[in-house]
Amino acid sequence: MTRLSMRFDLRVPPFAQTSFADQHRAMLEMVRWGDRVGLDAVTLSEHHGDPAGFTSAPITLAAAVLACTRRPKVSIAAALVPLHDPVRLAEQLASVDCLAPGRLSVVLGAGYRRAEFEMAGVDRRERGPLLEECVAVLRSAWTGKPFEWRGREVLVTPPPPTPGGPEIFVGGKTRAGARRAARLHCRFSPAVSNPDVISAYFDECERVGYAGAEVNGCTSADEFRERHGPDRPAAPGFVMLAEDPESTWNQIGPNAEYDAMTYMAWQEDGVVSDWAVPGAESWKQLRDSGQYAVVTPEECLALAERDGHLMLHPLMGGIEPALAWESLRLFEAEVLPHLAPSAA
Repeated sequence: MTRLSMRFDLRVPPFAQTSFADQHRAMLEMVRWGDRVGLDAVTLSEHHGDPAGFTSAPITLAAAVLACTRRPKVSIAAALVPLHDPVRLAEQLASVDCLAPGRLSVVLGAGYRRAEFEMAGVDRRERGPLLEECVAVLRSAWTGKPFEWRGREVLVTPPPPTPGGPEIFVGGKTRAGARRAARLHCRFSPAVSNPDVISAYFDECERVGYAGAEVNGCTSADEFRERHGPDRPAAPGFVMLAEDPESTWNQIGPNAEYDAMTYMAWQEDGVVSDWAVPGAESWKQLRDSGQYAVVTPEECLALAERDGHLMLHPLMGGIEPALAWESLRLFEAEVLPHLAPSAA
């Protein structure tokens, strides 16, 4: 079975021949298309102060996506919780859950870009404690009962219809972040596949007695290594369909270069996310990395068989909607009829 996902960050570089309004409108049209063809999941992310407009309001977008679809789940991966008031975050997520009960999940991230903390007036050194506080607030808020926070009585309404509220995960890309997720009795959503980080999570889960330990569907470090270890090629984070991949690369190359190089520049804490491509300076290097894949229908089917998952990122780096639609329609005509749908 093949799990089909779409990802959006809605960036528009200075050279792109599109607008923010065009990209937002196209996203909604594309998720409605995805709903029709069997899309399983939509991933939205959060960053701030990006000149290219990386999504800064993923909860708002999640509400829009859920309201115009019936099937796919929406994951906010990740919400940068130190930059949010946790009570307001609890209210917003509960309200979105009311729109589509059980279809929203959120990865709680501590954040890492210094510019974002400076812009928000938040001490970056406090991001770990702020994340831990947020988890406690969300859990208390979603009981539907009053609770005390920072010496004040708080009642969050409306209560979420999903028992316990939307699914929450804790993100991270270091051993400290992995251990924090375990101490908080949360499933872990790592930005890296480093086996030391994954092992740190499961070891800490065992130490604190958390029985719900899980990383990307795996319930042990051994299972994770078997499914995502260094001997297995990583699934690409961008898949685009084309009859002539070389011609398409020539069109989207600047978008991919901008997307990859600016994201790499954000990896300022010395720990590189799996989404980044270190050292790449041209689209040809990105193509060769395997992280960005422009493929024929036959090659796409091979990827689906190898990975069991396809991540479509149709508007990556400000790709024009018309070109993105060519890819999606080719996927629907030449790939989708040959895929076994997921059980989701």
